[in-house]
Amino acid sequence: QAQLVESGGGLVQFGGSLRLSCAASRSIFRFFHMGWYRQFPGKQRVLVARVSSGGSTNYADSVKDRFSISRDDAKNTVYLQMNDLKPEDTAVYYCNRYPADSNIWGQGTQVTVSS
Repeated sequence: QAQLVESGGGLVQFGGSLRLSCAASRSIFRFFHMGWYRQFPGKQRVLVARVSSGGSTNYADSVKDRFSISRDDAKNTVYLQMNDLKPEDTAVYYCNRYPADSNIWGQGTQVTVSS
């Protein structure tokens, strides 16, 4: 049984928007900081946004003012609203706890931004 399931990716044009969702098990989600990560080909996953159990958020400089992370504790779900997408945002996006637990990575969801 998958503990983290990402969805919402797709192919969009430069300047477009997407909303990613991450459905997590309660044991992973509850009382933990959650984050969105992305992975470019041949590179390690990097953190792009995180949200604390209390709702405080932080963003990588590359996505600040364009992306917004949020959490719905009742649904055990984390969201990433992505606006003004750029080709350099093309990557596989993953959710996880923050700090990441290396044992629970899901399959991710592909985001491709055309120029």
